[in-house]
Amino acid sequence: MNKIMLIGNLGRDPEMNYTPNGVAVAKFSLAVSYVSKSPTGERQEGTEWFNIIAWRDLAERCSTYLKKGQKVFIEGRLATRKYTDKTGVERTAVEVIANNMEFLTPKDRQSSTSSSDILSGDDSLGDLEEHPF
Repeated sequence: MNKIMLIGNLGRDPEMNYTPNGVAVAKFSLAVSYVSKSPTGERQEGTEWFNIIAWRDLAERCSTYLKKGQKVFIEGRLATRKYTDKTGVERTAVEVIANNMEFLTPKDRQSSTSSSDILSGDDSLGDLEEHPF
């Protein structure tokens, strides 16, 4: 089973694009904070950053309603892809392909509101032959 559930804050507004076939794709980063203890028992805080990708209707909704700083719940699956960076080094990116999203920021603190707090989308690539990014 490949399933991940995250609660965090958007690090940036969603970036909306469309594939050559017209399929909507939104990308944004999510900061997830955690607390742990060091070997000496001291409290340590940290943040993990996740790259989130939403497809189709969920992408459209994320682009419309999400803004930097909002707290959200994201449910999806982990995906990896290989790419070559600007210096010619091959790298691997780990991303979360979202299939559900729920607002956690109170509506009175959101810059935009939605008629629905829970958004779902189809994360399948359908007839796409490769990732458009």
